[in-house]
Amino acid sequence: MAASLLQRSLAAVWHPCTQMQHHETLPLTPIIRGEGPWLITEDGRRLLDGISSWWVNLFGHCNPRINAALRDQLEQLEHVLLAGFTHPPAVALSERLAALTGGSLGHAFYASDGASATEIALKMSFHMWRNRGLLQKDRFLCLEGGYHGETVGALAVTDVPLFRDAYAPLVRQAATVPSPDAQRAAPGETAADVARRAANALEARLEAENGRVAAFILEPLVQGAAGMVMYDPEYLRLARTLCDRYQAHLICDEIAVGCGRTGTFFAHEQAGIHPDLLCLSKGISGGYLPLSVVLCREEIFRAFYGSDTRKGFLHSHSYTGNPLACRAALATLDIFEQDDVLAANCGRAELLGRLLEETFSGHPAVRFLRQRGMIAAFDVEGAADGFPRRFFAAALEAGALLRPIGKTVYFMPPYVMDEPELRALTAAAFSALEQALT
Repeated sequence: MAASLLQRSLAAVWHPCTQMQHHETLPLTPIIRGEGPWLITEDGRRLLDGISSWWVNLFGHCNPRINAALRDQLEQLEHVLLAGFTHPPAVALSERLAALTGGSLGHAFYASDGASATEIALKMSFHMWRNRGLLQKDRFLCLEGGYHGETVGALAVTDVPLFRDAYAPLVRQAATVPSPDAQRAAPGETAADVARRAANALEARLEAENGRVAAFILEPLVQGAAGMVMYDPEYLRLARTLCDRYQAHLICDEIAVGCGRTGTFFAHEQAGIHPDLLCLSKGISGGYLPLSVVLCREEIFRAFYGSDTRKGFLHSHSYTGNPLACRAALATLDIFEQDDVLAANCGRAELLGRLLEETFSGHPAVRFLRQRGMIAAFDVEGAADGFPRRFFAAALEAGALLRPIGKTVYFMPPYVMDEPELRALTAAAFSALEQALT
């Protein structure tokens, strides 16, 4: 008898972020097709994708407009090296992304994934100061609980012990500063008060480092892997001012929170600022192909420009600026414009928030129900060991893909869920919570 897809996967595929032994009791779910917000399993079950397949899928699976753009690009050019060559999709995407920043970030450097974008931004910052003769500026700051990827360089600015500690001997750890997490508000304090208090700690650290900080990296407004930690835009405004004062770059990692997730196309827009370096990935290609990009200010680009090869930014990988991935990103931006997605998401986010409030606000185990745009979350009090796996399995039984981060249940659905689907997603989450707590 031929082995099933499940058996073959367990034998041959080492799955990410997974203790493989757990699949002895929690079987893998074979997916063979996608339709809009739905995933269809090998045995014909339909699952609502409540987390956009790890936060990447914006406009549904097998989106006909993105499919058409990729078919067209396949007949023109699948790939060419971007060293010494260029092509229309990379140029057009770079121009459109620069325009979305109001021209503030006018140069795009491409890679394949979020961790690579983090590494590029850190290297650009360090190397820029070196090219300027400021060799002492070789340190980085990050937020407590910050997550920026799992490659060795990215782990240096990732403050999540689960990912970092096993590789600590390989990592040159950056210094952390307090998170502006709104949950840290003391009685009578607002989220903005917490942001100002955290900014005071950031200033003290910058002062203590005495001009040695090259850059401060953060996830604007929502710290994802920390458990969807949310904070007030005031922190971004103050961080921008402090980075200017102490001549440190501000790196906004919008890999997870960009592309409309927080209600604006870029999360940092809500603070009325621009970073020096901006990292994008995940949703930028609509969830179709690996793509990341670092956008930078003119002064950073100019610091590398000259005749000395050693002062150039010597970073690359074989698929940099892949035409197919860039074309998927262009199709994604077309949908944003043609469908006025940000405006439509206001109503979708309001509905999601209302459904979650109606369903979970009185639940005895639910704490700190929170939302920022199309990201919503709550924490579960009294969740025992194994809660994430129990909830995940129960949600699958109820017809939804929901994957908690520790004790935090979160929702990050694609931008195509209608009201019945959002109601079904909320109901599945309630059912899964009840089962996981028993």
